[in-house]
Amino acid sequence: MEHFDVIIVGAGLSGIGAGYHLQQECPDRSYAILERRDAIGGTWDLFRYPGIRSDSDMHTLGYSFKPWTDPKAIADGPSIRKYVRETATENGIHEKIRFGIQVKAASWSTPDSRWTVEALRGEGEAAEPISFTCNFLFMCSGYYNYDQGYTPEFEGFEDFRGRIVHPQKWTDDIVYEGKKVVVIGSGATAVTLVPEMAKKAAHVTMLQRSPTYVVSAPERDEFNLWLRKKVGNKLAYAITRWRNIISFSLIFQFCRRFPEAARNGILKAVRAALPEGYDVKKHFTPRYKPWDQRMCLVPDGDLFRSIKNGSASVVTDQIERFTENGIRLESGEELEADLIVTATGLNLLFLAGLEVTVDGERKDLSESLTYKAILFSDIPNLAMAVGYTNASWTLKCDLTCEYVTRLLNHMKENGYTQVCPRPDGTPVDSEEMLALTSGYIQRAVGEFPRQGTREPWRAYQNYLRDIVMVRYGKLTDEALEFSRPAPRVRTGAENDTGLGEADNSGRAAVA
Repeated sequence: MEHFDVIIVGAGLSGIGAGYHLQQECPDRSYAILERRDAIGGTWDLFRYPGIRSDSDMHTLGYSFKPWTDPKAIADGPSIRKYVRETATENGIHEKIRFGIQVKAASWSTPDSRWTVEALRGEGEAAEPISFTCNFLFMCSGYYNYDQGYTPEFEGFEDFRGRIVHPQKWTDDIVYEGKKVVVIGSGATAVTLVPEMAKKAAHVTMLQRSPTYVVSAPERDEFNLWLRKKVGNKLAYAITRWRNIISFSLIFQFCRRFPEAARNGILKAVRAALPEGYDVKKHFTPRYKPWDQRMCLVPDGDLFRSIKNGSASVVTDQIERFTENGIRLESGEELEADLIVTATGLNLLFLAGLEVTVDGERKDLSESLTYKAILFSDIPNLAMAVGYTNASWTLKCDLTCEYVTRLLNHMKENGYTQVCPRPDGTPVDSEEMLALTSGYIQRAVGEFPRQGTREPWRAYQNYLRDIVMVRYGKLTDEALEFSRPAPRVRTGAENDTGLGEADNSGRAAVA
């Protein structure tokens, strides 16, 4: 059984970032990355549907330590996948990845100060059990269920004579050129698919039950391109990154404080991008306030252009049933289709479905509180990297990786082998970890941990505030328990934890 100081689960954006930070800040610690798939990239390797792209600008979705140099600020999936793989290769991180390993469970032993990680190598009946041990477990697996997306039950589903596909299961043999296509959904996936497929399809209809806020942004950041010529890629990237962070933070706060003004501004831009007289109220005016759900970004207004030139259209209605030739709506209209794409959402799966046991006791993570949205109450040496719901994913993941490496170094310098957040009976009113009303979040919210109403048990979805709390906040507070239980007698090889085991125990002094 192989042992590592740190095991990272997931080789996507956050997992590769975690590997980089470990190598830079904790070069004396051994680590491995366990990845279920056979390639680097995570979500960006999984999703292959037409037009797949970022819904954030790459100057904030990219890593803080590796400038994004592609001219497109709103980038396509293959370019992002290439960027993540380049990062792994340039830093030797790819050599640490064990592909084809699906982590299933982790058991913590306090006397040993280590996790035993149970996994499967391979797929299906041929999969074989395999185990690893580590002193610290860092989950960078995101929160999407990679096995299946979400598709509601539709009456007559089996009657349709054409092909039905969920974007998560897109394959190269799907033909849509010259076909009539109906895309069910109004989220980020739908607004990406529609204008891309409309380039080749006979016609694409976006069928939505209710509208989503859709905003246009330039695909290329001309300011960044100009700045790169003046000061070089590295400095231009840093300046553009901070400009975008601050400007988006101001826009988000404006939307939350002045929702009606924000709504009016968004809809004014939509009206200007669509044909005169288009029913914006019906098709692009949501019932909720801006940022109650994540907004949809369309580069250079491509969705609006496809509607304007007639290659795509939007229908807002309820589905009565599927028919042989398409979809019958509650209004009585029937949409003909050769291909139906169910862009109806994703299924969430917290920590890749990991089963967690601490000293023989099974832990229900939905009953835990998250500490700085990184650690878990009453569970030692376990961290997660989860991005923002209202900003670029990588911004929070970078901060999380910095925090974890600071924590590991503090533990080693002070001879601690364990760190565990303890609420200590302090009453904390639990709130949802992911505070959005989106359907895919609400379907799974009961399976996720909770958060408190105050620091350090509450995450504010605010990068500037998190810099203070996560990057510069002190590592010792009344909520964190550091300890060094007397280790069991083991062989010299087994006793090399890299976290600084000691022969006494006790709670860390509170700074």
